[in-house]
Amino acid sequence: MWERLREDLDCVFDRDPAARTRFEVITTYPGFHAVMAHRLSHALSRHGLPWLARVISNLARWLTGIEIHPGAKIGRRFFIDHGMGVVIGETAEIGDDCTLYHGVTLGGTSWEKGKRHPTLGCDVVIGAGAKVLGPIRIGDDARIGSNSVVLKDVPDGATVVGVPGRVVGGSKTGQDKRREAIARKMGFDAYGSTKDAPDPVANAINNMLDHIHMMDKRLEDLCRGLKGLGVDVADMRLPDLEACELESACKTEAIETGEESEKPLKPHPDNS
Repeated sequence: MWERLREDLDCVFDRDPAARTRFEVITTYPGFHAVMAHRLSHALSRHGLPWLARVISNLARWLTGIEIHPGAKIGRRFFIDHGMGVVIGETAEIGDDCTLYHGVTLGGTSWEKGKRHPTLGCDVVIGAGAKVLGPIRIGDDARIGSNSVVLKDVPDGATVVGVPGRVVGGSKTGQDKRREAIARKMGFDAYGSTKDAPDPVANAINNMLDHIHMMDKRLEDLCRGLKGLGVDVADMRLPDLEACELESACKTEAIETGEESEKPLKPHPDNS
């Protein structure tokens, strides 16, 4: 018991640079309080006292803002940072050395009895606001980005972002994981974020631009072919995308600085 308590305290210092003393953690960290309350309520539930276990769980939720069902199975060195709004369902299973941030939900997608909540491997980090739903498995050393919604299994070492969650990072081998064990803090992604995680909106826009450029090329080839057959095709120059982007940026900057309202309106050519 005391060994587990010492581990839960030590893991706070490993993952939260704001922690200063053990006394501070014991007295002011709601995530630590919630984990301690769950250890007690889970033991009571296993020993045939489910009502008392739920009372303690409900009291812990009222004090910390973190709801952990007594039936959930949680491994060693589990850390909840900030913690407000975290919900962990009855059949959830969490491995060793996992980290959850505020607003995380390990929930179910069915009202049926039985396994309906996620299973987390070891060394999993789930970012703020992420929702992991259903009886799925999140592999060891996985990262779930903030505000992601994960509905499918995640392989070991993968990084998941977006709604619905998509894997954007490759999995690591067991050898790679062990090489980084001594520098875990360097490999720790706060809030489950990654510096090289692609922006899904920017990626979609880039794909659209590539499609537009390909269509322009095909249209030019078509017009060239029609001219070769003697068809009169009017030459129309389309505005360059770079020029449009520059003009839009200038207008945006003028609006933000208030310069646009001071500029006189140019008369239309038809009215001159």
